[in-house]
Amino acid sequence: MSLQINHVTKKYKNFTAVNDISLSLEKGKMLGFLGRNGAGKTTTFRMILGLTPITDGTITYNNRPINKTIHNRIGYLPEERGLHPKMKVYDELRYLAKLKGMNATEINENIDYWLKRFGIEENRNKKIDSLSKGNQQKIQLLASMLHQPELLILDEPFSGLDPVNVALLKSAVKDLNDKGTTIIYSSHRMEHVEELCDDVCILDKGELVVSGPIDQVKANHDKKNVIIETDYEMKEIEDLEGILNIKRTKREIEVLIESEEVAERIYEIVTNYGFVKRFQVREPSLNEIFIEKVGGAHE
Repeated sequence: MSLQINHVTKKYKNFTAVNDISLSLEKGKMLGFLGRNGAGKTTTFRMILGLTPITDGTITYNNRPINKTIHNRIGYLPEERGLHPKMKVYDELRYLAKLKGMNATEINENIDYWLKRFGIEENRNKKIDSLSKGNQQKIQLLASMLHQPELLILDEPFSGLDPVNVALLKSAVKDLNDKGTTIIYSSHRMEHVEELCDDVCILDKGELVVSGPIDQVKANHDKKNVIIETDYEMKEIEDLEGILNIKRTKREIEVLIESEEVAERIYEIVTNYGFVKRFQVREPSLNEIFIEKVGGAHE
């Protein structure tokens, strides 16, 4: 086991920011860490990093408390970015890499590699505040992964980027994960979590309301969607018990059902019509599960 969060609580006087959460993340896995603003995500990250003291519970990495001896093996990209705006890109990256214990040869090789990979080699000697917001974000992400961390925490790493740069940075994060880095990834983009992550957890007002492998979380969710591609209206579906919602387009009927057993009864109706182009029982998306569990759209 790589990271273990065991019955962790954080209180600020009369306010409980995180309440008795337990999580485990195996080495080399990526965890999607979700929650509305104020749910306790950043507080949890700060406790993992040792920046905020824990009120109750324990957090261990490879069965040991997280302390200064392993800080150099951890990377963190906070949602609130923190580069030195008047420093040049190379100087900033070299400074941060030295703080992580890298030697000069490693620093130069890694900076050259990542600047080239991110397509920003021409910015090497420019001041950070002269760069576009997108390129500043690339530098910030680069700084968090320059030392090839064993554990990497990413808080909204792709926010505000155009699709081309999102794809570029996602590829870099995925490669790091494939090479063994354990990653905690917080995002407001559920499709990115589904694409990149192995496991997911959802916090709501400091409480852990969903936790586990993404495939298992989706499979265990009772509500499913039935997609029927057909030219028929099939009005009798509306009279079945267990139908929660029906959406119709010119070519499809999408039915939200409360359990898979309802899908069998829909299928019986569909087969009476003979040929249909498609009948599919689809598991809910993470976005649908999120909305149900926390009672609102992701902000």
